[in-house]
Amino acid sequence: MANRLAQESSPYLLQHAHNPVDWYPWGPEALERAGAEDKPILLSIGYSACHWCHVMERESFEDEETARVMNENFVNIKVDREERPDLDGIYMQAVQAMTGSGGWPMTVFLTPEGDPFYGGTYFPPEDRHGMPGFPRVLGAVAEAYRERKANVQEAGQKLSLQLREVSQAPAAQDPLTQDILHEAQRALVVRFDWTNGGFGQAPKFPQPMTLEFLLRYYKRTGHAQTLEMVELTLEKMAGGGIYDQLGGGFHRYSTDERWLTPHFEKMLYDNALLVRLYLHAYQATGKPLYRRIVEETLGYLLREMTSPEGGFYSSQDADSEGVEGKSFVWSREEVDTALGEGAEAFARYFDVSSTGNWEGHNILNVKEGEPLEPEGQLAELLKRGKEKLLRLRGERIPPGRDDKILAAWNGLALAGLAEAACVLDREDYRQAAEKAAAFLLAKLRPQGRLLRTYREGQAKLLGYLEDYSFLIDALLVMHEATFEVRWLQEARDLANEMLRLFWEPAESAFYDTGTDHEQLILRPRDVMDNATPCGASVAVDVLLRLAILCDDASYNEAAAAALRQVQLLMSKQPSAGGHWLCALDFYLSSPIELAIIGPREESATRELLAAVYGRFLPNKVLTGADGSADGEWPLLQGKAMLERRPTAYVCERYACKEPVATPEALTQQLEAAG
Repeated sequence: MANRLAQESSPYLLQHAHNPVDWYPWGPEALERAGAEDKPILLSIGYSACHWCHVMERESFEDEETARVMNENFVNIKVDREERPDLDGIYMQAVQAMTGSGGWPMTVFLTPEGDPFYGGTYFPPEDRHGMPGFPRVLGAVAEAYRERKANVQEAGQKLSLQLREVSQAPAAQDPLTQDILHEAQRALVVRFDWTNGGFGQAPKFPQPMTLEFLLRYYKRTGHAQTLEMVELTLEKMAGGGIYDQLGGGFHRYSTDERWLTPHFEKMLYDNALLVRLYLHAYQATGKPLYRRIVEETLGYLLREMTSPEGGFYSSQDADSEGVEGKSFVWSREEVDTALGEGAEAFARYFDVSSTGNWEGHNILNVKEGEPLEPEGQLAELLKRGKEKLLRLRGERIPPGRDDKILAAWNGLALAGLAEAACVLDREDYRQAAEKAAAFLLAKLRPQGRLLRTYREGQAKLLGYLEDYSFLIDALLVMHEATFEVRWLQEARDLANEMLRLFWEPAESAFYDTGTDHEQLILRPRDVMDNATPCGASVAVDVLLRLAILCDDASYNEAAAAALRQVQLLMSKQPSAGGHWLCALDFYLSSPIELAIIGPREESATRELLAAVYGRFLPNKVLTGADGSADGEWPLLQGKAMLERRPTAYVCERYACKEPVATPEALTQQLEAAG
């Protein structure tokens, strides 16, 4: 018999719709019942691609006796963290404060008022490896609430107060200087793994925003060691098992320090961020490897993660048929049977053996000493082999896919796709980006207020700061890719609404939830760049660019004030402030202002654009028009084609150099400006 989750749209919640647990979604019905019956709340938070979430469901939530104890003693609420990052952020802070660590599935016990008083992550079905069994936890918490309720309530109130105090933004007036960038770079050098690339030891995450900052730092300083850090990491990841050598795209992270064994889920946000990182590395170095990774990863997103309407799905599971990684690994026998004569060379290159390199199976990875970009006969043999194995993999039962469409993550993917269309001059990417952008604005902003999530025709939940800022970023890139003014107008409109809903001038801080959001135990304010950039760091980034595009100093003032609040984070914890550092790099620069006037599809216009996109210019703002410049936008005012030829204007603070109509002349001006 289905529970209340059967009425939800989230695939993660629907996975639990037939548990014997009397689950509620988060909402007034559950909260009012907890108050009316004076029962504590058991809040369980996870996500669809989470391996241990599936394990805990099988072991505990599908167990009749465990469900009986839960139903008798608690009001049970299940939350998809991807739909509700506000709840996830608040109660993850609580669990970390109580236990010193966090993760998913997250299990938190709350008073009826929402105050957290006990929590943890995965609990096994019986006592194991020093962890208490879930039934023991349920019994102890229920007894504590019955017998010592006043103590429980006091503990919960104290913790909520502590969380509220931490979330307040301190005043900061110190000037923003390049010293912050230098200190951050030095801190990252200390943590860098000079053998395998990346930072720290196992488990190892890609950290694309940190690497983006280092690439910018190299551009700013010419510091060769910094570029070496970026390139070593990108090459090791591209050859490792964290990268899907057959189908393209990256798995979530590596369980070892050398990028061999991934946790096999694939997340939209990882791949979107890594597309832009490899794309920028290609601009900075011209190396074909980086272009290939961009095209293969976008090929994966367009093939497997794009809805018929044009939006991008959220994730793919680590598990197939309940077994982690089953869809992605191979035996030597399978490779031999599929490839015949070419199997030996293929197996040698991709480290395939009869014993395997992971639990008796083989994760394809480029063996040490083999070239990442093979040539000649080997390249052709590997290409044919990969195509054959990818077709065979398509016949296997695929990993589960979370097909909800999130505004924020779609903004990341759209930005990567649109920028790749510009840099690689790919018309197919541009068309896919236009379809995605039109879909997002039509379906997730039907009446002005941006919404968070969409699935099967239903959009819901008020958008968060990250939904706004990530989508604004994507729309600015869409304008670059098309020269259409409508994307600029949409970006400006969303930015104004973002400031109205999320910016608190008195505190010089962005909050993650809007002023129209439901009242929780605190208003969340996350300033850490983690797996994705935080909403605030991207908000600052887009406001700095819009300040130039719109000639609006108020955007710049808000961005600078927000940057001042996180100076210590940027300099002392740069791995948690990667995108903040990128925004600071822009703020401290004299951005190149570019206007290209000419029909976007004309070869002469494309040659001018190739001169721009053929180099890494992170601190630029580009706008364009097809020949009839729009006077509403300052960088386009007074700009026209010279002698009916597509023309480029290179400016700084709206003072422009002599307009040029050849890529050679434009290149000279860009080099001088850079």
